[in-house]
Amino acid sequence: MHRFNDEYSVEFRKDMKGGHGEVKFEHIWKKNSDEEMRSSCRQFSRLTLQSGCSVGIHSHDNEEEIYYIISGHGRSWDNGQWIEVGPGDATICRSGEEHSMECVGDEPLVYLACIPVYR
Repeated sequence: MHRFNDEYSVEFRKDMKGGHGEVKFEHIWKKNSDEEMRSSCRQFSRLTLQSGCSVGIHSHDNEEEIYYIISGHGRSWDNGQWIEVGPGDATICRSGEEHSMECVGDEPLVYLACIPVYR
């Protein structure tokens, strides 16, 4: 199965998790039917945050979230401290931990987000 770049379902979330601005989700694959992901992963999406936009601080239970930065620059909240991130950097938030992401540059911050669920 494959999906071309212009075939992703697109969703916009305003003030996500208490953050600011609008987050663009391009759902590459999502856990919504047997026709897509059949694994324990519930989301694999490309997110875009415009300058000043953020996803608020939140935690995960019984799952983890992995971010991989494609382009732009941001600040990632990682269990009590802010970390500067850019292209090629990756973060992981495990069950019970907290994280957040915000775009700090003039260009949009684009990253992949994957949420595998513990079995």
